[in-house]
Amino acid sequence: MEDLKRMAVFAAVVQHGSMSGAARALGMSTSAVSQQVRKLESDGGVTLLHRSTRKLALTEAGQRYHARCAAMCAAAEHARAELAAARDAPSGELRLSAPVGFARHVAPALGDLLAAHPALRLRLLVDDAPIDLINARIDLAVRFGRLQDSTWAARRLCGMQWWLCASPDWVAAHGMPQHPDALLAHSWLGLARDHSELLVDLHSPMGEPHMLRVEPRIASNNQLSIQQMCEAGLGMALVGSMDAHHALQAGRLVRLLPGWSFGTLDIWAVTPQRDAQPAKVRQAISALHQYLRQVPGARD
Repeated sequence: MEDLKRMAVFAAVVQHGSMSGAARALGMSTSAVSQQVRKLESDGGVTLLHRSTRKLALTEAGQRYHARCAAMCAAAEHARAELAAARDAPSGELRLSAPVGFARHVAPALGDLLAAHPALRLRLLVDDAPIDLINARIDLAVRFGRLQDSTWAARRLCGMQWWLCASPDWVAAHGMPQHPDALLAHSWLGLARDHSELLVDLHSPMGEPHMLRVEPRIASNNQLSIQQMCEAGLGMALVGSMDAHHALQAGRLVRLLPGWSFGTLDIWAVTPQRDAQPAKVRQAISALHQYLRQVPGARD
């Protein structure tokens, strides 16, 4: 590393035409600059500069050596420029991981960002199973719910409510329940877990807590599949307010016990880096946050 520093000092001496000029540019003393050049000559066993009281001149060996030193400095400057560009303008490949049910939001959320920055590419990995950010080289992951403790950085994008829903046909066949206890007699749809029992925490319109223990008749590891089966009339299901909004408006779902609260679900942007995030990650998080604030059913 010391040799690289001396090479940079030597290149600066040639560029500025004097030891003192290089010293001013590098923030060093003139004697320190001279020592660095002498050390290069001593280690290499050749004279790089002809010195006189008026000027410096490159020897033949010095000319060849300077070409390499100048190329090294130019490469270092190019590398610094690349870092600055990554910091200031989105470019390169953005590797984004998201659950299946969230994939439909990616295009409207990031479309303007991609259109504004042609040097930015997107690789979307859709999977409901958590992906290891390091092994999969993920720049940004969208995660739902409570996060596990880790060294990763997380920013809350928004939240949504859990709504208990069923299809109009289901309501026509079973009626509209008036109290949570009436729900125990009906078929539930739920996310697959290691244990079969589903604990549902809810609160009454007056804020009083209530808990249900139910065993889903149909379980899946994919929330979108749960909603689709719910719309098909196969039972009741807890559906996120962002996902249920359009289905409710279209009449494919009916909200049950709308006065009761079934809890909330937070949506997070997770990155493997806490500091010095590149522009592509910072601006993608900002775009996702701005978009989700306008999605029906989302809440800050």
